[in-house]
Amino acid sequence: MKFAKYVFQNVLAMIGLSLYILADTFFISKAVGSDGITALNLALPIYGIIFAIGSMIGVGSVIRFSIEKDREKDNDNSYFFNALLWGTVIGIIFSVIGLVFPDKVISIMGGDDIIIKTGISYFRIFMSFAPFFIWNYICNAFVRNDGNPSVSMAATLLSSLFNIVFDYVLMFPLGRGMAGAALATAFSPIVGIMICMIHFKSKKNSVRFKISKPSISKLFYSCQVGMSAFVGEISSAVIVTVFNFLILSIAGNIGVAAYGVVANIALVAVAVFNGVAQGTQPLISENFGQGKKENVKLLQKLGIITAISLAVIILITIWSFTEQIVGIFNSEGSIQLLELAKPGLRIYFIGFLFAGVNIFCASALSAVASVKWAFILSILKGFIVVNICAVVLTPIFGMKGVWSAFPLSELIILILTVIAMKKTKEAQD
Repeated sequence: MKFAKYVFQNVLAMIGLSLYILADTFFISKAVGSDGITALNLALPIYGIIFAIGSMIGVGSVIRFSIEKDREKDNDNSYFFNALLWGTVIGIIFSVIGLVFPDKVISIMGGDDIIIKTGISYFRIFMSFAPFFIWNYICNAFVRNDGNPSVSMAATLLSSLFNIVFDYVLMFPLGRGMAGAALATAFSPIVGIMICMIHFKSKKNSVRFKISKPSISKLFYSCQVGMSAFVGEISSAVIVTVFNFLILSIAGNIGVAAYGVVANIALVAVAVFNGVAQGTQPLISENFGQGKKENVKLLQKLGIITAISLAVIILITIWSFTEQIVGIFNSEGSIQLLELAKPGLRIYFIGFLFAGVNIFCASALSAVASVKWAFILSILKGFIVVNICAVVLTPIFGMKGVWSAFPLSELIILILTVIAMKKTKEAQD
């Protein structure tokens, strides 16, 4: 079945994409300890912003490309070049900031002098490669939507495997520490782009690198429908940033290290649901462009069922093996880290019972060009509700309040998502 193929391959690809962050966390915990995990956790929001921009431009451009191609418009191929061009411009801005002001970036993210010293090489290196991260997202989105999810999956998995292998080689045999972890991460998207070229050079490829006049209007037009993908990525970055500052005020660097464990494992869960969303999105866009409403409804139903099923499996796994999972990243055997991270994992991951459906539905709304609802839910999910929950609950319940903010906010968003899906269905019937 086409749905199963696209979703399975995209879930594997997205898990692979998230595994290199887990690999960084694991190897850094072994080589540098909790200060290294803290520095990495302060870097996660920057990663999130870069990935979110790449995802928004890539997914948004390919949705417009797909819809216009199905409607036999002549200008669809310019979306690919336009996406790469503006991705380059934005990526260079991140590169310059990372090369010139890495210490300032760490300080702004909440790092003290110890963390700045630990993480400065990591920030400088990975931020300088920002254009490649964005290009990788764009190329992967176009390959996946051009009917070749196998190459898309291979690009993601092999680039992540490259990162994991070279994490080890650079950090241990070569002794490069945090700089080694950053180099392995920085070169991995280049591997992904090279593998995507297999599709672009093949006869099956319908995406053309058509040099055209840069279009800001076309960029914004694409970003409108790419907003849910943007928020799907950046919501994690926003949550990590807010939580880092709250945790620093009540538990210090060791608290941020504990949250680093929770946040990095949560990235894998987010990747699973992004895989379901992105795997289904091209099928929904294709059927919507062709006016096949019943197929769109069936795909939405299958996506929601898949998201709920995976959420239950993930939650059972986390609750069954909590101490073992924390232990993987606790090389120093810190009792304090275990005591903070154990309840954190269990409480935080309850939120994915709701978040999985929310992530899928936001993508589904964008796929049928329901820009208004996708935008409203995206803003509420990524920037407003979770922050309010965290700020309100933390002073009352301390660290348990921090952990509880995510599930409570996702429950609220789920209620709003159900309303949005019903309104969109009524408008299209």
